[in-house]
Amino acid sequence: MFQSFEEARKFVEEHNIQSIDLKFADLWGQWHHLTTPASQFTPKLMERGFGFDGSSVGLKNVKSGDMVMVPDLTTGFQDPFWAGRTLSFICTTLNADTREIFPQDPRNIARKAEIHLNKTGIATESRWGPEFEFYVFDSASYENNIQRAGYSFQSQAAEEWSSAAGGSGSYIPIHGGYHAAPPKDRHYNLRQEITRHLEEMGVPVKYHHHEVGGPGQLEIETPLMGLMAAGDAVMLIKYTAKMVAAQREQAVTFMPKPIFGEAGSGMHFHQHLFRGDENLFYDAEGYGKLSQTARYYVGGLLFHGAALLGLTNPSTNSYRRLVPGYEAPINAFYSLGNRSAAIRIPKYANQPDSARIEFRPPDATGNPYLALAAQLLAGIDGIQRKLDPTELGFGPIDADVFSWTDEQRESIKPLPTSLEAALQALADDHDFLLAGDVFSEELLENWVEHKLEKEVEPVRVRPHPYEMKLYFDV
Repeated sequence: MFQSFEEARKFVEEHNIQSIDLKFADLWGQWHHLTTPASQFTPKLMERGFGFDGSSVGLKNVKSGDMVMVPDLTTGFQDPFWAGRTLSFICTTLNADTREIFPQDPRNIARKAEIHLNKTGIATESRWGPEFEFYVFDSASYENNIQRAGYSFQSQAAEEWSSAAGGSGSYIPIHGGYHAAPPKDRHYNLRQEITRHLEEMGVPVKYHHHEVGGPGQLEIETPLMGLMAAGDAVMLIKYTAKMVAAQREQAVTFMPKPIFGEAGSGMHFHQHLFRGDENLFYDAEGYGKLSQTARYYVGGLLFHGAALLGLTNPSTNSYRRLVPGYEAPINAFYSLGNRSAAIRIPKYANQPDSARIEFRPPDATGNPYLALAAQLLAGIDGIQRKLDPTELGFGPIDADVFSWTDEQRESIKPLPTSLEAALQALADDHDFLLAGDVFSEELLENWVEHKLEKEVEPVRVRPHPYEMKLYFDV
């Protein structure tokens, strides 16, 4: 939004801004923030920043946790959810002693991935279009105690949940929500409000609609944009959707599989590379209008697919979504228009400026900056090593693989079916992430260790509610 401090300070004065809010992402993809009165928005702030404890958010160890956050002026936006006029910035984090940009800041890792792409000479930029799927519930509750565990969602939009109680008579059946129209689509005004705020905050929206899931599954999609802008957009869209819903006393979740038997929520990433104005993924004669460069990029994504899921699908719940029967990709192959493929080539993206691929496994539980950087690095590795996906046995496959026999499906390489398996794949295959010093061994080791200790193991040792039905009366 701003190109200089003077420009930002002028905005503060002309718009009677009362507070400055500084946001930064931790290693796991959660936002944290600090707020200061507008009177403190001075050149000294830009020089010194505000100190914070990096060890508390997974960025540093306790022995040397001091860090500093400094606003990135280009990310400024007026936050619509504060009672007083508030100007918000996404921050760059620095080492407190050297004042150098902290190399393991997730947003800085995304920046380094873009720099690495440029240095390879392959392309001058990458462009990304994440799709945002999420559920809106009228209420959500959950508990986990030693003698009681469970969760409960309520949605007036769901036919099987709400129709017996009486009401408008306009409900959405299970799996029946795709592009539902009002009055069945009860959330169009909520999406419209989210979109209005995003546009005012500088995040463009391509469209929004009701998704497949009957109990309020929605989708918002942006135009394609640069890698850093896409990472920021993920953070801002999640923030805005949750805040708008909270104002309506509703609950939003981006978790991949909140409801058994309904569609899960992914975060598909459309992507392609450019050199100047030239789309390097386009070839009028290629399969799906893809160039050989694009095919090598696809080969890199699929060759490293298992390891990528350790960063793009880093929750135990991720693998409740990646199951057969829900258009969720569970096998490593690519295809033209096939939504069960890990990589889909959109049939409608067939022009010199639009030809691209869509990586479909990811979901919103990951850190978007790490997920974007990892995908780009896998694609770069594929191009540099000429990893042709067909020669590697990754397709293309244009058939419905869910209609195949088990014997036929054995010819396709499966993706991991658990977070533990994905993390093991990441531990075994991560040299491609170290290229250009984008990721570090230390960060990846910390990531895997944390996920195993804090997520995999706590879920593994707890009794599952369904086990009571299966085994209580043994």
